[in-house]
Amino acid sequence: MNRDMKHHAMGFMLGLTALTAVAGTAWAGGPGSPPIWSQILPADRRFEVLDDFGGAAVLDKETGLVWEQSPDVSLYPWATASFTCYNKAVGGRKGWRLPAIEELMSLVDPTAPPPLSIPSGHPFVNVPLLVWSATTLAGATGNAWSMGFSGGGMASNSKSVFTHAWCVRGGHGYDGQ
Repeated sequence: MNRDMKHHAMGFMLGLTALTAVAGTAWAGGPGSPPIWSQILPADRRFEVLDDFGGAAVLDKETGLVWEQSPDVSLYPWATASFTCYNKAVGGRKGWRLPAIEELMSLVDPTAPPPLSIPSGHPFVNVPLLVWSATTLAGATGNAWSMGFSGGGMASNSKSVFTHAWCVRGGHGYDGQ
């Protein structure tokens, strides 16, 4: 190996070592790190209102999902709710969608006092009692799951029923049927 090749190889190794150290810090819970699914955070530490979205979006640090701070109060059939999220700009940002039922369930705190089953001290405003999920029923694609935040349960509804949309960014998405 000539001297120039050794010099480039050494620079590459130093850069790789530095990158590994930075990535290790991030994965250990540093800035920009992914959520740690095994942690349970109190609402005052779990949710962060995002200034970069003009305060109109909330980061859930347990799941890494970004939610609208104030869900839409309009009522929609399922397809229109989905379309509404796709076309929405919250805090000047696009990229919204209906959440999967599992993502809505991640907001439920079974110990929360009525009327909402979301952790007390949450920063959300105007949370509807029933919202659409993007998840359709297996074997019944004309129906989709909805989440009832008045008791923390889910229900199956015909996609023609009118209910609310609470849009989210990030995560895995939905089955699209």
